[in-house]
Amino acid sequence: MNPLLDFTGLPRFDTITPEHVAPAMHQLLDENRALIARLIAPDTPATWDDFVQPMLDAGERLSRAWGIVGHLHSVNDIPPWREAYNALLPEVSSFYADLGQNLALYSKYKALASSDAFGTLTAARKKIIDNELRDFRLSGAELPEDKKPRFKAIQEALSALAAKFSENVLDATNAHAEWITDAAELAGLPDDVIAAARAAAEKESKPGWKFTLHAPSYMPVLQYANHRDLRARMYRASATRAAEFGPTEWDNGPLIDQILALRDEEAKLLGYANFAEVSLATKMAENPAQVIAFLRDLAHKARPFAERDLAELRAFAQTECGLATLESWDMAWVSEKLRQSRYSFSDDEVKQYFPEQKVLSGLFRVVESLYNVQLLPDTAPVWNPTVRFFRIERLNPLSGAGQLIGQFYVDLYARETKRGGAWMDEAITRRRITSADFSSTIQTPVAYLNCNFPAPIGEGEKQRPATFSHDDVITLFHECGHGLHHLLTQVDELPISGIRGVEWDAVELPSQFMENFCWEWDVLSGMTAHVDTGAALPRALYDKMLAAKNFQSGLQMLRQIEFSLFDFQLHSDYQPGGAQTVRQLLDAVRREVAVIVPPEWNRFPNSFSHIFGGGYAAGYYSYKWAEVLSADAYSAFEEASQKTGSTLDAATGERFWREILAVGGARPALESFAAFRGRAPQPDALLRHSGMVVAA
Repeated sequence: MNPLLDFTGLPRFDTITPEHVAPAMHQLLDENRALIARLIAPDTPATWDDFVQPMLDAGERLSRAWGIVGHLHSVNDIPPWREAYNALLPEVSSFYADLGQNLALYSKYKALASSDAFGTLTAARKKIIDNELRDFRLSGAELPEDKKPRFKAIQEALSALAAKFSENVLDATNAHAEWITDAAELAGLPDDVIAAARAAAEKESKPGWKFTLHAPSYMPVLQYANHRDLRARMYRASATRAAEFGPTEWDNGPLIDQILALRDEEAKLLGYANFAEVSLATKMAENPAQVIAFLRDLAHKARPFAERDLAELRAFAQTECGLATLESWDMAWVSEKLRQSRYSFSDDEVKQYFPEQKVLSGLFRVVESLYNVQLLPDTAPVWNPTVRFFRIERLNPLSGAGQLIGQFYVDLYARETKRGGAWMDEAITRRRITSADFSSTIQTPVAYLNCNFPAPIGEGEKQRPATFSHDDVITLFHECGHGLHHLLTQVDELPISGIRGVEWDAVELPSQFMENFCWEWDVLSGMTAHVDTGAALPRALYDKMLAAKNFQSGLQMLRQIEFSLFDFQLHSDYQPGGAQTVRQLLDAVRREVAVIVPPEWNRFPNSFSHIFGGGYAAGYYSYKWAEVLSADAYSAFEEASQKTGSTLDAATGERFWREILAVGGARPALESFAAFRGRAPQPDALLRHSGMVVAA
């Protein structure tokens, strides 16, 4: 049996090969097409059981199989998997484009929505029908027949361009290596970074040290290397990835132009003024003007703090570092020097207290304390030997026995075959399955948690455990928040279970919420042990970290607003093929909100995978939008801690689970927030957490 067609349990990563992809996907696509032909027949009643449920069942099998293929394309991007994925991508994209434009299907959903039976459906099922009708409209179902082929062609082209964009970034990242043979150039770098670079060189049987553009290698060079020319070379290599300076086949510049033109054409076909309006049709924000006003208001509040941050940095660079000019490749290095000078600690010093196992156990303790669950090691086939697998059990308050509610994979380390960044994805989604005898079971959800952290160094007894920076720890908590949103759902209907059906600008709420616990003493004190001595994080060092928490928070917030405003204006005000170029628009955004302007040759857009290779087009603002929600939600735990002495308050955690995590997309996110907080969200907590409250 083709293992991609086995839906009885976990994905069979030990037996799935690229050769399985084409036959499995062709079979599933054929099955879905045959089913749709039966369902749109006049003699098929437009009811939930006769029409909607069969669609969901068949659609899940297809999406699960294709999800495995897409996952392996992301985490094991070797030529056979890339070829297998790209070979089927056009056909899969074509199928979904046809599905969204199928007028007969759309008519069946409309018939159900207007029938007497609709009134008998649960609120969850009504929401699913409403979402389907909206999505059919956004997929071009109401277009004139002569316009549908073009709309479909646009969908297929955008899928292919997004995949190619991400592949170009990965290939360009892998293509550059900085080989160091003079030990003097390593001055300032932490020992474990040097050891990892030496191991990378030894792996290729070469002398010296190998540094790459992957984050665990690249970021420490920018932050710690005293050798300015090394920093400059690495920065330029990273900032010019997938641009016209390298191989033509990896240049994302032309792809950006094509993607923007196609998105604009898609929006116009649907009757929208621009793609931003299309994007907001499935988000909390009501219109582009509201998003722009939100971002500009935040920028106005953050700018004085960012200007102060930059002035301090420039003064320190001149007086303490001997730098008359502060270049882009100096920013992280001078910032680290200033942080050490001001707060008497370094990121590398902190990193030694966060070995992988202690971090994971500390994270698990937070989850267990908040939600009355147990996280336990589990076994499953994996795609890489370093991947780990766990289960979540809900504890019965009377018996203490555990009941399985979800499982998840953890893939922590950077690899050349793995795309950059960190992300959570679905493997299996919770749903209720009803058998022919009308008995039912719950399909428990499964998630992938993916990061790009430095791996352990060495082998056997001499292996040094992986250690994570505090930023890495925050990233892990962030992705775990997404995972919990998927895994702790109590919704049994597939299309609105977990993160499904949740407005995109609210989906970051649970992830950013989890980040806050990384600053609590009662959390950190139990998840640290010095990698060499085993000593816990000293309270004095924690106090310094806390004092430095909002170090350069103004600069950091303006940077995120710059990216968000660039993305949103690119999809609302920008005219593809017009007089203004993408780079000129970015320059205009920077003149409005930024205080730091990178070199002219910086090609940041060419590796902005969130909006060109991912799902954040006209939605990058979601990070800040949801941060308002998450900070305000976390303030409920801060209020509880004034009575209990800890933000790990089980009663508040239970309420957060019940009103936010458990309901998934079953109701609007704003209603879920109000149900938890008892009121509408307010930005005060975000500004307070960011240190942007001006003392009276």
